[in-house]
Order: sequence, then structure tokens, then C-alpha cells
Amino acid sequence: QEITDPYTQRVHTTFDQTGTSTGRLSAMEPNLQNIPVRTAQGRKIRRAFTAESGRVLISSDYSQIELRVLAHLSGDERLCEAFARGEDVHIATAAAILNIAPEAVTEEQRRVAKMVNYGIIYGMGDYGLAWRMDLSRDQARAFVDGYLIRFPGVAKWRSATIENARRDGFVRTISGRVRPVPEILSSNRSAAEAASRAALNAPVQGSAADIIKQAMVRIDRELAALPDTGIVLQVHDELLIECSEERAERVTRIVKQEMEQAWPLSVNLAAEVRIGRNWGEIH
Repeated sequence: QEITDPYTQRVHTTFDQTGTSTGRLSAMEPNLQNIPVRTAQGRKIRRAFTAESGRVLISSDYSQIELRVLAHLSGDERLCEAFARGEDVHIATAAAILNIAPEAVTEEQRRVAKMVNYGIIYGMGDYGLAWRMDLSRDQARAFVDGYLIRFPGVAKWRSATIENARRDGFVRTISGRVRPVPEILSSNRSAAEAASRAALNAPVQGSAADIIKQAMVRIDRELAALPDTGIVLQVHDELLIECSEERAERVTRIVKQEMEQAWPLSVNLAAEVRIGRNWGEIH
């Protein structure tokens, strides 16, 4: 009750445009970007966030946007082709690394490949993979080395990004936004390694942040003509919109179209849209 606005009778978060180093929005008082989704308690909490009577919530979530940005930035043929064919990218990655047919990939192999896919973005090496996935160091090294061999475009992009960051002292996102990484030349090994990881992460995660902000602007312009319809929350790759039940189909089309056309990448952007009476029901 203490955090409910006395005028609107709603809970309002506060967004910070400069609260993260990558350009992602952060939220506070309360942090509505931090409501759990994968636990029973989290889903119960999300069910408390409901649309008004006669209205619905529409959730539109970018599908694997960071990996799509990586494919665009690196130009890796295998990764771009996997997205173009609409494949499960984690299965495609496991199959490529292990040199097996996609249908032979086990759930555990897919799980490891997923961690490798995202770990590559964050500069994770074999030690980090071994620790996170409970693998031996040799197993983890085989996965990471196999990935960089099978996805040479990504390997070249990683090397070039680090080299440019060491030369310039910064990296850029897709919109040209700068992330300084001065510690990349530090004599302190830990500081230099952390800066190298930031140099790899910022162009990908930061570009994803640029894209969803652009999508928000486009959607807001399109929804301005529809009374009592608008974005009520952004949770990194997800937008939450509230509208009347009769407008739900139209708003869904607008949101999906504007998110998928927000930025011209070499691979298609994909948004998954769901409708429900409350936030928990949507997920």
C-alpha cells in the first residue's frame, strides 16, 4: 500500500536512462524489472499486476536479440544462416560444435551450447563455462574452442573488437554510443581482463538496448492515436502494453511490426507477443 500512488492507485517504477554502463534502462522505487519469472513465487507476484476491467496486457518480447545482434556485428555465416532458416540456434550451435546432426543433440548438450552462445558475448572462457555448467576444464575448453572454430566470424569479431578497444580506449554500440574501456591497457591483469569482457559485451548488449529504445519510440508514436493505450513497463527485452480488449488485436499487430522493424540488421528481428489479463498469465 505504501508504494501505491494516491492519485492513480497504481504502482509506478522510476526508470534511469544512465543507470547502467551498457545503456540498458534500470528501474527503482520499486524495481519492477526485477520481478522473478521462473519461480512459483515470482509467477504469483506477477499475477498481482493486472489490467483494469475490460482491458488486457500485451507482452512483446524480443527473441534472442543479443545473439541476433552478435550475428549482425560479426557477419558469421553459420550464425546468420541459422537465424535465416528459423532454426533453434542453441541446437544448431551444439550440432556444429560436436559435429553431429541437430536431431541427435541432447537437452544437456543444448543447455551447454546456450551457455556458450551467451558466454561468448560476455567474454567467458573455459574456466567460467566449467564453473557455471559443472564441467571439467577440458570439457569446457573443448566447447569454447569448438565454438570459435565452427563460428570463425564470431572469433574474428572478438579479436578485432579487443584490438580496436586497445587502440581507441572505447567501443561503440550500433547507434554510435560510446563505452569507454580505459582499463583495457592496465598493467593489472584482472582489470585488463574485466575491461576486455566489457569491450565484447557493450557493443552487443548496448546495441540491443538501443534497438528496444528505438522500438519504444516507434510504438509510442503509433499508439498515440489510440486513447488509453500505451506502454506501461519495459523489462530489458520485453515491453508491456495495456489496452482495451477490443483494441488488443490491432495493438498486437502494431507492437510486433514496430519491434521487428526497429533497426535494419542483416538478420531478422523477431518479437513474441502474448496477451493476458495479468502479467503472470502472459508468461
